[in-house]
Amino acid sequence: MAVVDKAGPRKDARSFSEILNDERYRSVFYQVIVALAVIWTANYLITNTAENLQARGMSAGFGFLGSTAGFSIAWSIIDYEAGDTYFDVYLVGIANTLIVSFFAIIATTFFGFIVGVMRLSKNFLVSKLASAFVEVMRNVPLLLHILFWFTLSAALPSPRDKENQIALFDSVFLNNRGLYVPAPVPGEGFNIVVIMALIGIAAAYGVSVWAKKRQLDTGQKFPAFWTGVGLIIGLPLVAFVALGSPLSFDYPSLQGFNFQGGADVPRAFCALLFALVLYHTVFMAEAVRAGILSVSHGQTEASYSLGLKPSWTLRLVVIPQAMRAVVPPMISNWMNVVKNSSLAIAIGYPDLVAVFMQTSLNQSGHAIEIVAMVMLFYMTVSLTISAALNYYNKIVQIKER
Repeated sequence: MAVVDKAGPRKDARSFSEILNDERYRSVFYQVIVALAVIWTANYLITNTAENLQARGMSAGFGFLGSTAGFSIAWSIIDYEAGDTYFDVYLVGIANTLIVSFFAIIATTFFGFIVGVMRLSKNFLVSKLASAFVEVMRNVPLLLHILFWFTLSAALPSPRDKENQIALFDSVFLNNRGLYVPAPVPGEGFNIVVIMALIGIAAAYGVSVWAKKRQLDTGQKFPAFWTGVGLIIGLPLVAFVALGSPLSFDYPSLQGFNFQGGADVPRAFCALLFALVLYHTVFMAEAVRAGILSVSHGQTEASYSLGLKPSWTLRLVVIPQAMRAVVPPMISNWMNVVKNSSLAIAIGYPDLVAVFMQTSLNQSGHAIEIVAMVMLFYMTVSLTISAALNYYNKIVQIKER
Protein backbone atom coordinates (compact mmCIF):
# COMPACT_ATOMS: atom_id res chain seq x y z
CA MET A 1 0.00 0.00 0.00
CA ALA A 2 1.41 3.40 -0.99
CA VAL A 3 2.18 5.91 1.71
CA VAL A 4 0.63 9.34 1.12
CA ASP A 5 2.52 12.42 2.35
CA LYS A 6 -0.13 14.39 4.22
CA ALA A 7 2.07 17.47 4.36
CA GLY A 8 1.69 17.93 0.65
CA PRO A 9 4.37 18.78 -1.85
CA ARG A 10 7.44 20.56 -0.36
CA LYS A 11 7.94 24.15 -1.47
CA ASP A 12 11.20 24.98 -3.20
CA ALA A 13 13.54 27.51 -1.64
CA ARG A 14 12.57 31.14 -2.36
CA SER A 15 14.50 32.79 -5.16
CA PHE A 16 16.61 35.92 -4.64
CA SER A 17 14.15 38.08 -6.56
CA GLU A 18 11.27 36.93 -4.34
CA ILE A 19 13.26 37.74 -1.21
CA LEU A 20 14.23 41.16 -2.61
CA ASN A 21 10.59 41.96 -3.38
CA ASP A 22 9.57 41.05 0.16
CA GLU A 23 9.15 44.29 2.08
CA ARG A 24 10.61 42.78 5.25
CA TYR A 25 13.91 41.88 3.59
CA ARG A 26 14.04 44.64 0.96
CA SER A 27 14.38 47.50 3.47
CA VAL A 28 17.18 45.69 5.31
CA PHE A 29 18.99 44.92 2.05
CA TYR A 30 19.02 48.52 0.87
CA GLN A 31 20.09 49.79 4.29
CA VAL A 32 23.04 47.39 4.25
CA ILE A 33 24.00 48.58 0.75
CA VAL A 34 23.84 52.25 1.79
CA ALA A 35 25.83 51.59 4.98
CA LEU A 36 28.56 49.78 3.03
CA ALA A 37 28.70 52.62 0.49
CA VAL A 38 29.07 55.22 3.26
CA ILE A 39 31.79 53.20 5.01
CA TRP A 40 33.69 52.72 1.74
CA THR A 41 33.44 56.43 0.87
CA ALA A 42 34.60 57.51 4.33
CA ASN A 43 37.51 55.06 4.25
CA TYR A 44 38.52 56.27 0.79
CA LEU A 45 38.45 59.94 1.80
CA ILE A 46 40.39 59.34 5.04
CA THR A 47 43.01 57.13 3.35
CA ASN A 48 43.43 59.47 0.39
CA THR A 49 43.75 62.52 2.65
CA ALA A 50 46.34 60.80 4.85
CA GLU A 51 48.40 59.79 1.82
CA ASN A 52 48.31 63.31 0.37
CA LEU A 53 49.36 64.83 3.69
CA GLN A 54 52.20 62.36 4.02
CA ALA A 55 53.36 63.06 0.44
CA ARG A 56 53.55 66.77 1.25
CA GLY A 57 55.34 66.23 4.53
CA MET A 58 52.41 67.48 6.58
CA SER A 59 51.45 65.87 9.87
CA ALA A 60 47.89 65.02 10.86
CA GLY A 61 46.26 64.75 14.26
CA PHE A 62 45.24 66.93 17.16
CA GLY A 63 48.60 67.09 18.90
CA PHE A 64 49.02 70.70 17.79
CA LEU A 65 46.35 71.75 20.32
CA GLY A 66 48.99 71.53 23.06
CA SER A 67 51.42 73.77 21.18
CA THR A 68 51.93 77.42 22.10
CA ALA A 69 49.90 79.94 20.12
CA GLY A 70 52.16 82.90 19.49
CA PHE A 71 49.54 85.60 19.17
CA SER A 72 47.32 87.68 21.40
CA ILE A 73 43.55 88.12 21.25
CA ALA A 74 42.07 91.61 21.40
CA TRP A 75 39.18 90.75 23.72
CA SER A 76 38.07 87.71 25.66
CA ILE A 77 35.66 86.95 28.49
CA ILE A 78 38.00 84.25 29.81
CA ASP A 79 41.65 84.63 30.75
CA TYR A 80 44.08 84.28 27.86
CA GLU A 81 47.70 85.24 27.24
CA ALA A 82 49.84 85.07 24.14
CA GLY A 83 51.78 82.09 25.50
CA ASP A 84 48.71 79.85 25.88
CA THR A 85 47.94 76.85 23.70
CA TYR A 86 45.83 76.48 20.59
CA PHE A 87 43.26 74.64 22.68
CA ASP A 88 42.97 77.77 24.85
CA VAL A 89 42.38 79.76 21.67
CA TYR A 90 39.62 77.31 20.78
CA LEU A 91 37.98 77.85 24.18
CA VAL A 92 38.29 81.65 23.84
CA GLY A 93 36.61 81.52 20.42
CA ILE A 94 33.80 79.36 21.80
CA ALA A 95 33.26 81.68 24.78
CA ASN A 96 33.22 84.82 22.63
CA THR A 97 30.79 83.21 20.19
CA LEU A 98 28.45 81.94 22.89
CA ILE A 99 28.30 85.22 24.81
CA VAL A 100 27.21 87.30 21.82
CA SER A 101 24.83 84.55 20.66
CA PHE A 102 23.25 84.27 24.12
CA PHE A 103 22.43 87.97 24.40
CA ALA A 104 21.29 88.07 20.76
CA ILE A 105 18.89 85.14 21.28
CA ILE A 106 17.39 86.69 24.42
CA ALA A 107 16.90 90.10 22.79
CA THR A 108 15.67 88.59 19.51
CA THR A 109 12.99 86.56 21.27
CA PHE A 110 11.86 89.47 23.45
CA PHE A 111 11.64 92.08 20.69
CA GLY A 112 10.30 89.51 18.21
CA PHE A 113 7.23 88.94 20.38
CA ILE A 114 6.70 92.68 20.75
CA VAL A 115 6.97 93.41 17.02
CA GLY A 116 4.85 90.37 16.13
CA VAL A 117 2.02 91.55 18.39
CA MET A 118 2.40 95.12 17.10
CA ARG A 119 1.87 93.93 13.54
CA LEU A 120 -1.56 92.62 14.58
CA SER A 121 -2.48 95.78 16.46
CA LYS A 122 -5.76 97.48 15.55
CA ASN A 123 -3.95 100.80 15.76
CA PHE A 124 -3.15 101.76 12.15
CA LEU A 125 0.05 103.66 12.95
CA VAL A 126 1.48 100.96 15.23
CA SER A 127 0.68 98.20 12.74
CA LYS A 128 2.19 100.05 9.76
CA LEU A 129 5.33 101.05 11.64
CA ALA A 130 5.89 97.42 12.67
CA SER A 131 5.26 96.25 9.10
CA ALA A 132 7.71 98.81 7.70
CA PHE A 133 10.35 97.76 10.24
CA VAL A 134 9.95 94.10 9.24
CA GLU A 135 10.10 94.76 5.50
CA VAL A 136 13.16 97.01 5.72
CA MET A 137 15.22 94.86 8.08
CA ARG A 138 14.65 91.45 6.51
CA ASN A 139 15.39 92.64 2.96
CA VAL A 140 18.91 93.84 3.78
CA PRO A 141 21.65 91.15 3.99
CA LEU A 142 22.97 90.51 7.47
CA LEU A 143 26.55 91.26 6.43
CA LEU A 144 25.50 94.76 5.36
CA HIS A 145 23.74 95.20 8.70
CA ILE A 146 26.95 94.33 10.51
CA LEU A 147 29.14 96.58 8.37
CA PHE A 148 26.66 99.47 8.59
CA TRP A 149 26.40 99.49 12.38
CA PHE A 150 30.14 98.97 12.81
CA THR A 151 30.87 101.91 10.51
CA LEU A 152 28.22 104.04 12.21
CA SER A 153 29.69 103.31 15.64
CA ALA A 154 32.94 104.90 14.51
CA ALA A 155 31.11 108.25 14.47
CA LEU A 156 30.50 108.12 18.23
CA PRO A 157 32.46 110.58 20.40
CA SER A 158 35.97 109.59 21.39
CA PRO A 159 36.86 109.00 25.07
CA ARG A 160 38.68 112.33 25.16
CA ASP A 161 35.53 114.23 24.11
CA LYS A 162 34.15 114.72 27.62
CA GLU A 163 31.42 117.17 26.68
CA ASN A 164 29.74 114.91 24.09
CA GLN A 165 30.42 111.67 25.89
CA ILE A 166 27.39 109.32 25.97
CA ALA A 167 27.02 108.45 29.64
CA LEU A 168 24.39 106.90 31.87
CA PHE A 169 24.43 107.73 35.58
CA ASP A 170 28.13 108.59 35.22
CA SER A 171 28.95 104.86 35.34
CA VAL A 172 28.11 103.52 31.87
CA PHE A 173 29.90 105.08 28.90
CA LEU A 174 29.54 104.50 25.15
CA ASN A 175 32.11 105.86 22.70
CA ASN A 176 33.86 104.93 19.47
CA ARG A 177 36.02 102.41 21.31
CA GLY A 178 33.18 100.44 22.85
CA LEU A 179 30.99 100.20 25.90
CA TYR A 180 32.36 100.65 29.43
CA VAL A 181 30.29 99.34 32.34
CA PRO A 182 30.89 98.71 36.07
CA ALA A 183 32.55 95.36 36.77
CA PRO A 184 31.16 93.29 39.68
CA VAL A 185 33.68 92.28 42.33
CA PRO A 186 32.28 89.36 44.41
CA GLY A 187 33.20 89.29 48.07
CA GLU A 188 33.31 86.57 50.69
CA GLY A 189 30.00 84.73 50.93
CA PHE A 190 28.67 85.79 47.54
CA ASN A 191 28.50 82.14 46.48
CA ILE A 192 25.75 81.70 49.07
CA VAL A 193 23.76 84.45 47.34
CA VAL A 194 24.15 82.60 44.04
CA ILE A 195 22.98 79.35 45.64
CA MET A 196 19.92 81.10 47.07
CA ALA A 197 19.15 82.51 43.63
CA LEU A 198 19.24 79.00 42.14
CA ILE A 199 16.99 77.76 44.94
CA GLY A 200 14.61 80.64 44.20
CA ILE A 201 14.45 79.68 40.51
CA ALA A 202 13.75 76.04 41.38
CA ALA A 203 11.08 77.07 43.91
CA ALA A 204 9.44 79.42 41.39
CA TYR A 205 9.25 76.60 38.85
CA GLY A 206 7.72 74.30 41.47
CA VAL A 207 5.11 76.92 42.37
CA SER A 208 4.27 77.40 38.69
CA VAL A 209 3.68 73.67 38.19
CA TRP A 210 1.60 73.45 41.39
CA ALA A 211 -0.47 76.51 40.49
CA LYS A 212 -1.24 75.14 37.03
CA LYS A 213 -2.36 71.78 38.46
CA ARG A 214 -4.44 73.56 41.13
CA GLN A 215 -6.16 75.69 38.53
CA LEU A 216 -7.01 72.65 36.40
CA ASP A 217 -8.42 70.82 39.41
CA THR A 218 -10.32 73.65 41.14
CA GLY A 219 -10.55 76.45 38.59
CA GLN A 220 -8.95 78.86 41.08
CA LYS A 221 -6.10 81.02 39.80
CA PHE A 222 -3.00 81.45 41.94
CA PRO A 223 -0.59 84.42 41.40
CA ALA A 224 2.26 82.12 40.38
CA PHE A 225 4.08 84.81 38.34
CA TRP A 226 4.44 87.35 41.12
CA THR A 227 5.14 84.60 43.63
CA GLY A 228 7.93 83.34 41.39
CA VAL A 229 9.33 86.86 41.01
CA GLY A 230 9.30 87.23 44.78
CA LEU A 231 11.15 83.95 45.27
CA ILE A 232 13.75 84.62 42.58
CA ILE A 233 14.48 88.14 43.84
CA GLY A 234 13.59 87.83 47.52
CA LEU A 235 15.68 84.80 48.54
CA PRO A 236 19.02 86.06 47.18
CA LEU A 237 18.20 89.58 48.38
CA VAL A 238 17.67 88.37 51.95
CA ALA A 239 20.94 86.42 51.79
CA PHE A 240 22.70 89.44 50.28
CA VAL A 241 21.58 91.74 53.10
CA ALA A 242 22.21 89.14 55.82
CA LEU A 243 25.80 88.59 54.63
CA GLY A 244 26.58 92.30 54.61
CA SER A 245 26.37 93.00 50.87
CA PRO A 246 29.21 90.76 49.64
CA LEU A 247 29.40 92.46 46.26
CA SER A 248 31.03 95.66 45.11
CA PHE A 249 31.59 97.30 41.73
CA ASP A 250 34.65 98.63 39.98
CA TYR A 251 33.48 101.72 38.07
CA PRO A 252 35.19 102.91 34.87
CA SER A 253 36.77 106.35 34.96
CA LEU A 254 38.47 108.46 32.31
CA GLN A 255 42.21 108.61 32.92
CA GLY A 256 44.29 110.18 30.20
CA PHE A 257 43.09 109.19 26.74
CA ASN A 258 40.97 106.18 27.73
CA PHE A 259 38.83 104.71 30.47
CA GLN A 260 40.39 102.64 33.21
CA GLY A 261 38.68 100.14 35.48
CA GLY A 262 35.31 98.50 35.05
CA ALA A 263 34.56 96.13 32.19
CA ASP A 264 34.89 97.09 28.55
CA VAL A 265 32.95 95.68 25.61
CA PRO A 266 34.58 96.33 22.22
CA ARG A 267 32.85 98.28 19.47
CA ALA A 268 32.77 95.19 17.25
CA PHE A 269 30.78 93.28 19.88
CA CYS A 270 28.19 96.05 20.17
CA ALA A 271 27.81 96.38 16.39
CA LEU A 272 27.55 92.61 15.91
CA LEU A 273 24.99 92.22 18.69
CA PHE A 274 22.88 95.11 17.39
CA ALA A 275 22.93 93.75 13.83
CA LEU A 276 22.07 90.18 14.89
CA VAL A 277 19.15 91.39 17.01
CA LEU A 278 17.67 93.70 14.36
CA TYR A 279 17.99 91.15 11.57
CA HIS A 280 16.62 88.10 13.39
CA THR A 281 13.93 89.98 15.32
CA VAL A 282 11.87 90.39 12.15
CA PHE A 283 11.89 86.65 11.46
CA MET A 284 10.88 85.98 15.04
CA ALA A 285 8.11 88.58 14.71
CA GLU A 286 6.73 86.88 11.60
CA ALA A 287 6.72 83.52 13.39
CA VAL A 288 4.83 85.06 16.31
CA ARG A 289 2.34 86.76 14.00
CA ALA A 290 1.70 83.51 12.12
CA GLY A 291 1.31 81.61 15.39
CA ILE A 292 -1.25 84.07 16.75
CA LEU A 293 -3.23 84.01 13.50
CA SER A 294 -3.31 80.21 13.65
CA VAL A 295 -5.39 80.37 16.85
CA SER A 296 -9.11 80.28 16.14
CA HIS A 297 -10.87 83.59 16.65
CA GLY A 298 -13.50 81.69 18.58
CA GLN A 299 -10.99 81.23 21.39
CA THR A 300 -10.75 85.00 21.76
CA GLU A 301 -14.50 85.46 21.68
CA ALA A 302 -14.96 82.70 24.27
CA SER A 303 -12.43 84.34 26.62
CA TYR A 304 -14.17 87.71 26.25
CA SER A 305 -17.49 86.07 27.07
CA LEU A 306 -15.95 84.79 30.31
CA GLY A 307 -14.99 88.33 31.26
CA LEU A 308 -11.24 88.16 30.55
CA LYS A 309 -9.53 91.42 29.65
CA PRO A 310 -7.78 91.66 26.24
CA SER A 311 -4.35 91.58 27.87
CA TRP A 312 -5.29 88.45 29.86
CA THR A 313 -6.77 86.87 26.74
CA LEU A 314 -3.54 87.41 24.84
CA ARG A 315 -1.35 86.15 27.67
CA LEU A 316 -3.45 83.25 28.98
CA VAL A 317 -5.37 82.04 25.92
CA VAL A 318 -3.83 83.12 22.64
CA ILE A 319 -0.07 83.01 23.28
CA PRO A 320 -0.03 79.52 24.92
CA GLN A 321 -1.88 78.07 21.92
CA ALA A 322 0.18 80.05 19.42
CA MET A 323 3.42 78.67 20.87
CA ARG A 324 2.68 75.31 19.23
CA ALA A 325 3.12 77.03 15.88
CA VAL A 326 5.81 79.48 16.98
CA VAL A 327 8.34 77.00 18.41
CA PRO A 328 9.35 75.19 15.15
CA PRO A 329 10.42 78.37 13.29
CA MET A 330 11.89 79.72 16.54
CA ILE A 331 14.26 76.73 16.59
CA SER A 332 15.60 77.67 13.17
CA ASN A 333 15.84 81.33 14.16
CA TRP A 334 17.88 80.58 17.29
CA MET A 335 20.22 78.30 15.36
CA ASN A 336 20.66 80.95 12.66
CA VAL A 337 21.65 83.50 15.32
CA VAL A 338 24.51 81.27 16.45
CA LYS A 339 25.64 80.33 12.95
CA ASN A 340 25.35 83.85 11.53
CA SER A 341 27.52 85.20 14.35
CA SER A 342 30.44 83.79 12.34
CA LEU A 343 30.10 86.85 10.07
CA ALA A 344 31.80 88.76 12.89
CA ILE A 345 35.07 88.06 11.10
CA ALA A 346 34.18 90.93 8.75
CA ILE A 347 34.56 93.53 11.53
CA GLY A 348 37.35 91.93 13.54
CA TYR A 349 35.37 90.54 16.46
CA PRO A 350 37.42 87.63 17.89
CA ASP A 351 34.84 84.85 17.59
CA LEU A 352 35.63 81.18 16.94
CA VAL A 353 35.98 81.57 13.18
CA ALA A 354 38.30 84.57 13.46
CA VAL A 355 40.72 83.36 16.16
CA PHE A 356 40.70 79.62 15.45
CA MET A 357 39.75 78.95 11.86
CA GLN A 358 41.70 81.93 10.56
CA THR A 359 44.64 82.92 12.77
CA SER A 360 45.31 79.49 14.29
CA LEU A 361 44.91 77.75 10.94
CA ASN A 362 47.34 80.13 9.25
CA GLN A 363 49.97 79.50 11.93
CA SER A 364 49.58 75.75 12.52
CA GLY A 365 48.55 74.57 9.05
CA HIS A 366 46.17 71.91 10.46
CA ALA A 367 43.28 72.91 8.24
CA ILE A 368 41.33 69.65 8.36
CA GLU A 369 41.44 69.31 12.13
CA ILE A 370 40.59 72.96 12.78
CA VAL A 371 37.70 73.07 10.33
CA ALA A 372 36.36 69.82 11.77
CA MET A 373 36.49 71.22 15.33
CA VAL A 374 34.69 74.39 14.29
CA MET A 375 32.03 72.37 12.47
CA LEU A 376 31.63 70.15 15.52
CA PHE A 377 31.03 73.18 17.75
CA TYR A 378 28.32 74.71 15.56
CA MET A 379 26.69 71.32 15.05
CA THR A 380 26.67 70.63 18.80
CA VAL A 381 25.13 74.01 19.62
CA SER A 382 22.49 73.65 16.90
CA LEU A 383 21.53 70.13 18.01
CA THR A 384 21.36 71.26 21.64
CA ILE A 385 19.02 74.14 20.77
CA SER A 386 16.91 71.86 18.61
CA ALA A 387 16.64 69.17 21.30
CA ALA A 388 15.71 71.65 24.04
CA LEU A 389 13.03 73.45 22.03
CA ASN A 390 11.66 70.21 20.58
CA TYR A 391 11.25 68.95 24.14
CA TYR A 392 9.38 72.13 25.05
CA ASN A 393 7.28 71.84 21.89
CA LYS A 394 6.38 68.28 22.83
CA ILE A 395 5.19 69.49 26.23
CA VAL A 396 2.92 72.23 24.84
CA GLN A 397 1.40 70.08 22.10
CA ILE A 398 -2.22 69.04 22.50
CA LYS A 399 -2.43 65.58 24.09
CA GLU A 400 -4.90 63.18 22.50
CA ARG A 401 -7.16 61.43 24.98
